[in-house]
Amino acid sequence: MTLKVKKFIKPLIFIATIGFFVFLITTLTSAEKNPAHAHRTLIPAVNDSLQEESLYDSMRLDTTGLSRDAFESAMQGYNQLENNGRLRNPDILSIVDFSLPSSKKRLFVIDVKNKLLLFNTLVSHGRNSGTLLASTFSNKINSYKSSLGFYVTGDTYNGEHGYSLRLEGEEAGINDNALSRGIVMHSAAYVNEALIKSQGYIGRSLGCPAIPEGVHRKVIQRIANGTCLFLYSPDKYYSMHSRMLVKDSVNS
Repeated sequence: MTLKVKKFIKPLIFIATIGFFVFLITTLTSAEKNPAHAHRTLIPAVNDSLQEESLYDSMRLDTTGLSRDAFESAMQGYNQLENNGRLRNPDILSIVDFSLPSSKKRLFVIDVKNKLLLFNTLVSHGRNSGTLLASTFSNKINSYKSSLGFYVTGDTYNGEHGYSLRLEGEEAGINDNALSRGIVMHSAAYVNEALIKSQGYIGRSLGCPAIPEGVHRKVIQRIANGTCLFLYSPDKYYSMHSRMLVKDSVNS
């Protein structure tokens, strides 16, 4: 090694060392000033519940009337169904929020991928589930009650109520009798604003989530063939017995 080269080695090492310490101090200072940024840098995996809250908040779903509990519960089951390969179309999530009265638009069809609320409309509950509010639920044939929980949408057909959508219940003992009970989504003349004005609530079904005649075809076409539908209520029996929900999250 020549003498000229040796003369430059020590200064270069000194400069590199100083540069490293300047970089380290700058990084630590930045982390202290912006702990959220430091968290994202150090822990790239974000908790699922934080993602759900972010989507709920970014879409401002609270302004539509959809409860945060309904949305977060829906996301829990939706994620399970998607992970298990049950959803042929995971872009769409539909929620019926039975914590709302039937006089409110409580069906929410959400494009999860593009963060869009596609439809928000009226939807009925079973006549034996309650009048204005749905408060009791059943999986039994001829109960004429709504069944809570997660469904995967099936195919469409033309039946007694015209253009309709088959629903397959995903929860044993809670809604798995949906097909044998004939629980489908269809239109109904008794689901309209005029009835709300005259009597304070819409008509009731035999357990089906019936929707207005003016939008039923568009809604059904959009959610058919393998999307997730969740019928929510702050019902203690359901929250305790559903295997689709994280109990600590629901009951806390």
